Amino acid sequence: MKVLLIKDVKGLGKAGEVKEVKDGYGQNFLIGKGFAKAATNVVLNQHKAQEKKKAEDDAAELERLKQIKEQLSSLVTTIKKKVGENGHLFGSVTKEEISQAVLEQHNIVIDKKHIEHKLSMKELGEYEIDLKLGHGLHAMMKIKIISE
Repeated sequence: MKVLLIKDVKGLGKAGEVKEVKDGYGQNFLIGKGFAKAATNVVLNQHKAQEKKKAEDDAAELERLKQIKEQLSSLVTTIKKKVGENGHLFGSVTKEEISQAVLEQHNIVIDKKHIEHKLSMKELGEYEIDLKLGHGLHAMMKIKIISE
């Protein structure tokens, strides 16, 4: 019997593969537990259509992320913070503040989990931070911290 694996099965194969298995193993275990479907023409065609749609969606998402990367590399985001007498900020600039400032100033949504910065931003000035956009894309963005 031929089955299309829906989930990875240790010792048999990965999701999306078509495998030849014994009838009892296929019917009772793989199909019964939801690890596979019988590899009929209808099921295989549906799987191919889903894979094609997923590839198209991934390509569209990648193109959208590339556009965001280009936008962010040319923009400077300004953040206003309170400053003490010695020129140091009260606290530091957080990832959430950066995400909120980008949304308010440039209307681009960035998840704070995607912001990478090694430096602690505790002084006025310009900083360059790294953004992990997904699909292996990174964008560099400038942040300018000014006093209120």
